Amino acid sequence: MAQAQEHSAMGRSRWARRRQTVLELRRSGRYGPRFRDVLSGLTGLVIVVCAGVTALALSYRAFGPVAPAAILVLLTLVAVAVHRRRRPLARRRRGYYTPEELTELDVPELVLAVARMLRRDGWRVLPLPAQDRPALAARDDQGRLLVVGFRPVAEPLPDEEPVWRRRSKGRGKAGPDLRLVVHRGTFAARDVRWAARQGHVHLIDGTRLERWAHGTPLYDLGDTPAARALPDS
Repeated sequence: MAQAQEHSAMGRSRWARRRQTVLELRRSGRYGPRFRDVLSGLTGLVIVVCAGVTALALSYRAFGPVAPAAILVLLTLVAVAVHRRRRPLARRRRGYYTPEELTELDVPELVLAVARMLRRDGWRVLPLPAQDRPALAARDDQGRLLVVGFRPVAEPLPDEEPVWRRRSKGRGKAGPDLRLVVHRGTFAARDVRWAARQGHVHLIDGTRLERWAHGTPLYDLGDTPAARALPDS
């Protein structure tokens, strides 16, 4: 009896751990879609395939083999056109942008682009409250905090107190391990001097941003590598 109860408790414990793991993966977006999330898409795909097969069969019976062949050629051309149109979108989702695309981005789109580039480099992007945007926060696999700001002038105004600084008050170490300031143009000399005084602040200007968007890892962006700013210990 006691052994049966022990086995039952162990089973419930394993189920609870598995449920907790699934919940954590879902919150971080790494668990993948559930069946009900993809059911509508699968249903639509089945309907489209059945309708296509029916149309080909009816056209063959009405006009002979030329009609379905012409339909297949047309569908192939449409598929190639759609693929070419979607290829830049898929590339941008992976965190790769051309200089022309960077120039056309507004501030929210630039924040999204940098978030994608951080994910591409292995960072886990963290959500921030709306009042702290445009900004990003991210952690690497060792738990170190990176904060990214987007402004032409690097030094924050007196009333611009970011969320990570407010939360860190009274909790020991204040601020992130590394802070980036992203600007598509060129930083002024005062910005460079301010960043040098801070020590953990690095400026990503237009040139470095283009290299980063082209695929150069954040760690290898010339004299502002994240690897140098984030010690191993």
